[in-house]
Amino acid sequence: MMNSATVVQRNELLRMSHIEKKFRGDIVALRNLNLSIKEGDFLSLLGPSGCGKSTALRLIAGLLSPTSGTIDWQGGKGDDDLGVVFQEPTLMPWARVKDNVWLPFRLRGKSFASVNGEIMQALQLVGLEDFQNAFPRELSGGMKMRVSIARALVTRPRLLLMDEPFAALDEITRHRLNEDLLALRQAIGCTIIFVTHSVFESVFLSDRIVVMAARPGRIIGELNVDVPYPRSEAFRTSPEYASAASAASKILEQAMGEVI
Repeated sequence: MMNSATVVQRNELLRMSHIEKKFRGDIVALRNLNLSIKEGDFLSLLGPSGCGKSTALRLIAGLLSPTSGTIDWQGGKGDDDLGVVFQEPTLMPWARVKDNVWLPFRLRGKSFASVNGEIMQALQLVGLEDFQNAFPRELSGGMKMRVSIARALVTRPRLLLMDEPFAALDEITRHRLNEDLLALRQAIGCTIIFVTHSVFESVFLSDRIVVMAARPGRIIGELNVDVPYPRSEAFRTSPEYASAASAASKILEQAMGEVI
């Protein structure tokens, strides 16, 4: 099923050019990685463990610096342009839900009262406005991840980075959060880069899948999922889904067999 709507030309948001990342002991995590991200992309980085998916995400986030190569943001990068969701929710256990979501603003010196509206709106987006006064210990795993997503979205970033955020959750919760994530993306309109090991998750969520191989980490293939949004649970049983999953699996099989 192809989208017959008029194709809209999207501006480039950032570009990674000839990126190499070495760690101590001359371990090459990434070599000659070139990647262009356009505004509005939902791009999944798919690949086996050790292929550098999370390293690429941390380079974009500014948590690591490349050994060589450049990362260029079009129009520059502001403090509120980036949100990050890690594999674990990383919530402050002593703080209530609303105070965990306040954290990005607090680090910028903004009082809770001055951004209360934005905090409540973020909690409403993830369906947790009734749990604003709860502590993390009182929440399920899926709810904790929703808080983490609300915290990343509260500043309305241009780019949301997600590093296997649903990997530790049961399949039912994971499917529900996949659907909720697409609804959130539609509501706020941000660009998303999503790291996953799952072919099926990447196909359901993404319009672009970039497949990486390890040793050293590099891109070996890219797949466009030309199925329009919104996508419902019915998409998972469609011929288009099966075809895209098969194509992604073949590239991933190649990635797992390639060693330089």
